[in-house]
Amino acid sequence: MAGKIRVGIGGWTFEEWRGGAFYPEGLSQKKELGYAASVLTSIEINGTYYSTFKPASWQKWRSETPDGFVFSVKASRYSTNRRVLSEGADSVKRFLAQGLEELGDRLGPINWQFMGTKKFDPVDFEAFLKLLPKKIEGVALRHALEVRHASFKDKKFYDLARKYGAAIVFADDDDFPEIDEPTADFTYARLMRSKANVKTGYTGPELDAWAKRAKAWAKRGDVFIYFISGAKVRAPAAALALIERLS
Repeated sequence: MAGKIRVGIGGWTFEEWRGGAFYPEGLSQKKELGYAASVLTSIEINGTYYSTFKPASWQKWRSETPDGFVFSVKASRYSTNRRVLSEGADSVKRFLAQGLEELGDRLGPINWQFMGTKKFDPVDFEAFLKLLPKKIEGVALRHALEVRHASFKDKKFYDLARKYGAAIVFADDDDFPEIDEPTADFTYARLMRSKANVKTGYTGPELDAWAKRAKAWAKRGDVFIYFISGAKVRAPAAALALIERLS
């Protein structure tokens, strides 16, 4: 059975999305998450990369989104921006203890993003993967690994990700390695080439190609696609255009 395809953006607070660019004219900022969640099917929470939040925030985000909507969560940089990843156990625990489980069935994958200078060290990376639990407070966790150094284009890395059931983030970007390996029961993609001079960020033929690829990915499980970086102002339009093609 094919998995569900969810498409969205990174975060929901961005000045250039207001005033009709994405959010309707006059919409209060308090209602922006609710609006975004009503037209998109997922959002990647980026603020968690820089700081932690209280359980009440996670409860609020859940209450403002409809059934079936799913958040992905970007892991803390203090867990991943390390010379020795295996020494980050306390940071991983602090990140996971802030209240993610309050999202319940709206909790999607956690994206563990590594710096572009981080090279693949098989021993240390496996030690890091051992730090990632499968559940918190009874809520199942799915982990995605966003690696940005060419040394990760290595069968040993793919095998490790597969061993621990972690997805490798597919990056559509000029500077990061493009890895499309089925290492988990879901696919996580970040599309980062949106162009300001294209109303939908990506051209029609490009979006058609991504829709086709998303459907192929869905044959092996759930799919999470986010329009990130590039011309950020175009991210919502790109996501909406892809959702339309998939409907």
